[in-house]
Amino acid sequence: MAFSEEDKHVIKFVRQNKHYAGKLFLKEFPHKSWSRGRLDKIIRKIDRTGTSKRLPGSGRPRTSRTADKIEEVETIALSQEDLPQIHCTQRQIAREVGISQRAVNRIVKKDLRFICMKKRRAHELTVANK
Repeated sequence: MAFSEEDKHVIKFVRQNKHYAGKLFLKEFPHKSWSRGRLDKIIRKIDRTGTSKRLPGSGRPRTSRTADKIEEVETIALSQEDLPQIHCTQRQIAREVGISQRAVNRIVKKDLRFICMKKRRAHELTVANK
């Protein structure tokens, strides 16, 4: 079972003041449904870092959604405003920037918050049909 924030604070306080180990925690707090493995893991983290929270920058670094790639995609996507009838698809932007189409889609949706429309072919209206 996952630990609540309150549980993490209790574990941190008791570990730093009374130096309890996993077995003592389970004996002291029998009403909590903590597993020994998860408890040992959080104790190791508290001993190593001094906190039970995830430190900033501790995850996997970004490779394709970096600030310069986001800026490059934005300039390509917005460069079509003054040229009507010329559109770049996400596939074309991905090829031009050198990242995957999925990364371009995430940049456009999550970072830039643009709404993409898919280009569709349509027949041309003749003068009589207009």
